[in-house]
Amino acid sequence: MHNFTALTRNLIVPLLSCLFLTPTNAADRDPAEKPFTVTESYQRLADTMEPLQAWQATNKAEHEAWRKQFHPTVTRILGKMPEPVPLEVKWAEKKEFDTFTRHKVFIRTEAAYWAPVYYFVPHNLKKKVPAIVCMHGHSGIVPYIDEGKTKADKEKTRQSELDYAVYFAKHGYITAAIVMRGWNETAGDQDRGVSHTKRSCLQMTMNALLIGSTPQGQRSWDAMRVIDFLQTQDQVDPNRIAAAGLSGGGATAMYLPILDERVKLTMIAGAFSTYRASYYSMPHCLCQCMPEMMRFGEMSDVVALHAPRPVLLINGIEDKIFPIAAAREGYAKLQQVYQVLDVEENIDADFFQGGHRWSNNKSLDFLKQHFGE
Repeated sequence: MHNFTALTRNLIVPLLSCLFLTPTNAADRDPAEKPFTVTESYQRLADTMEPLQAWQATNKAEHEAWRKQFHPTVTRILGKMPEPVPLEVKWAEKKEFDTFTRHKVFIRTEAAYWAPVYYFVPHNLKKKVPAIVCMHGHSGIVPYIDEGKTKADKEKTRQSELDYAVYFAKHGYITAAIVMRGWNETAGDQDRGVSHTKRSCLQMTMNALLIGSTPQGQRSWDAMRVIDFLQTQDQVDPNRIAAAGLSGGGATAMYLPILDERVKLTMIAGAFSTYRASYYSMPHCLCQCMPEMMRFGEMSDVVALHAPRPVLLINGIEDKIFPIAAAREGYAKLQQVYQVLDVEENIDADFFQGGHRWSNNKSLDFLKQHFGE
């Protein structure tokens, strides 16, 4: 199957290249009469690009050889990480709810940065339980912890099931909802045209790239320091830590487990498709773009680095910015990856009727399947 796919691809790509070079399309086209656009240029570049390190393994040995090649590539692309500092935690707030206590803590992740975290601990825990690092999207932290002030804010949280950190806490899991770097109280220069929340993705992206880092790398670093904190807490089972995220937070959930093997299970919502069909083909926040990534692999290759750890993909079939056809294509490839590793049960997908939002159709069952009751 893999050899047939590779052979087919090797035949089709040159054929497409020839089509793009036909006289009516390129060689004999007068740019004065019909100028060439950057859209056409990038379309052709992508159409003729073959990822250099795409997963094509047929057995465990080939998979491991591929992993040893691709893993360093992805970690390099994620960029330079901050210098480590000793773990410091400031406990700032405490609020009691019916079934859990919510703390607000600040965790020092580098010399000049403290990550704000909402830390949810269920009441009456009798044993160590799994912990889930929850990462929000571009709406900022407020709707994700159900702290919206208006009826419309509350309705957005309900309809899109954004409060998954709260939901999991209500079901007995410890959760840590990070205020992602560049949002809310961590924002610097406000993104132009954005009024619904404090956000500085443009400043963060430009600054990060200029110093050899990336927003996703830095946000993953913050999450790693949150895991350091979780592993100091008596109620947390340090061997059962998960990551969950939607949209931009889903992207961080995709990269974090590559940097940190302590993440034993991942739920990626509203973020999985292909780079080509999503980020490359339509407007997205600049903070999501990973330099060079399409040269080496696709999203399915990135998620394949999680294997054999469990992964649940969550996609609305009406999500316009992460096209479902490409998500299904990537999921099919991941099923092959997990089949080669004899852990087919560790990859699953919730492709639900809906748009760009979270879904709990399968989340609890998936957690119980792999983390136990």
